[in-house]
Amino acid sequence: MPHTLFIADLHLCEEEPAITAGFLAFLRRDARQAEALYILGDLFEAWIGDDDPVLLHAEIAAELLALTRSGIPCYFIHGNRDFLVGKRFARASGMTLLPEEKVLELYGKRLLIMHGDTLCTDDEGYQRFRRKVHQPWLQTLFLALPLFIRKRIAANMRAGSKQANSSKDIAIMDVNADAVNQTMSRHHVHCLIHGHTHRPAVHQLTVEGKPAERLVLGAWHTEGSMIRVSDSETALISFPFSG
Repeated sequence: MPHTLFIADLHLCEEEPAITAGFLAFLRRDARQAEALYILGDLFEAWIGDDDPVLLHAEIAAELLALTRSGIPCYFIHGNRDFLVGKRFARASGMTLLPEEKVLELYGKRLLIMHGDTLCTDDEGYQRFRRKVHQPWLQTLFLALPLFIRKRIAANMRAGSKQANSSKDIAIMDVNADAVNQTMSRHHVHCLIHGHTHRPAVHQLTVEGKPAERLVLGAWHTEGSMIRVSDSETALISFPFSG
């Protein structure tokens, strides 16, 4: 049956080889059966520039390119960890970069896809930080710095983020219901797919007076997580890395 797959929050890094192996198996197996693959952010744990010569990045780019060259397009929405993924890596991997909010028409369904961090409006500290680091001039300045300085800055920022999150109420790091409703209403959709929160679930809600659903992808910690959309279903699926 024709279908499209969505994934997010793999947080690939050299320190987690099991997740990388699971993703490569997914690309060679599940993704090859799909009509298209959408990656909704945080494919990588960190990204400090397309010029960072990490072997893992080249390995992932090669596998994604093999997928796209087999005739299966791959699309990417930036996450909060890898918002600096640029055109150079997109070319190397064959991916198409998408805006942070994208409406799709699939199998008679109209749905909105996004990473999901912009929906967490109760976390005001994070939203202030996000607005700052998404300023084009600041990104240009950061990417112009020597690689070793970027690595140091990124390490300090990750440490600061981890410390800040440890003291936050868990509830404020989830999506805000009004933000979800307003975003879906603005795009006139009744199906939303996103990641970021690491809380896989299918939520039933009402948007513009009609039944709607919000599907949340899980993070790839000990197993994979994907959403499969076809003309007969929109399903959240977890699966083992090795199966």
